[in-house]
Parts: sequence; C-alpha cells; structure tokens
Amino acid sequence: MRYLIRVIPLVILFSCGAVQVNYDYDRATDFSNYATYNYFSDMDSGLSGLDEKRLLRVLDSTLQAKGYLLAEEPDFLINILSSSYQRAPNNSVGVGIGGTGRNVGGGVSVGIPIGGSGLTRNIQFDFVDAEKDALFWQAVSESGYRDNASPSVREAQLRKVVAKVFAKFPPEK
Repeated sequence: MRYLIRVIPLVILFSCGAVQVNYDYDRATDFSNYATYNYFSDMDSGLSGLDEKRLLRVLDSTLQAKGYLLAEEPDFLINILSSSYQRAPNNSVGVGIGGTGRNVGGGVSVGIPIGGSGLTRNIQFDFVDAEKDALFWQAVSESGYRDNASPSVREAQLRKVVAKVFAKFPPEK
C-alpha cells in the first residue's frame, strides 16, 4: 500500500509533463541550403500574445544555437499554429452479470483515475521554402498545459517543447 501511495503521484507528475512530437519532412530536401529564417508576416499562432513572445524568443535562441540566422530575406519561413483541448478523464466503471445453470454471479469494476482530465496543447511548426513556397519540414508537439500557470512555468514548458521538437532538426539522412 505504501508503494502505491508513493508511485501514483510520480505517475501523475510524469504523465502531465511529457511532450510528444511527430515529425515529417520532404526527403528530397537538402537542409544544408538553408541558413537564414524568418516568420510568416501574417502568422496567427493561436497562442496568447505573451506566450507567443516567449515561444519566439526560445525558438530564436534554439535556431541561432544551431547556426541559423534571423534575416529580412530568409531562405525559409516559419509558421506556428496552436490549439488546445480538454482531455477526457482516465477512469472507468464497469458492471457485469453472468451465470451458468443455477449459478448467477455479478461484479463491479472501478478504474483508478490516473492522470485525470486536463488541458492539452498542440503546437505545429511548419518550415516553408521562401523561394519555392513549399513546405519542407513539419513538427507537431502535444503536451500538458495549465491555463493558470505562472509565467516562469509557462516559459519552462515552452522550452521543453522547443527542445524536444528541434532535437532532431535538421533530420539526418
């Protein structure tokens, strides 16, 4: 019992903070041709104004650490789209009745709500070749999100997202 009391909070803690990322890219793209970037002028990220500033600041520092430069005439443009949704609670209740011959039995099963319901935020990063106007790389992240989090917690979460998204950028052939 003591073991469960210690393990359940850890499971809840780690399940809320995990960042999942899906990547896709054009295999014919030569990523060494790209050295400069900028953002779409009409980008509507779906984030709050402050979260968008935080994300762009973290993204700029990450890309510049990888050797890319922010430029007025870029090699590629970045578009960011975001959405959030309410997760369904992770619990269940089951009732069953059965019998054979003269024997009748029944049962009730109750699931333990691990992880609970909460907000999930998807952030999609699209990289578009500025000259060809063609998408060449895309990543979609999914992570837990607290609407009432402090600014430092929000920035830390965005740092986790960007670190995980750009851990495999540019992709290796």
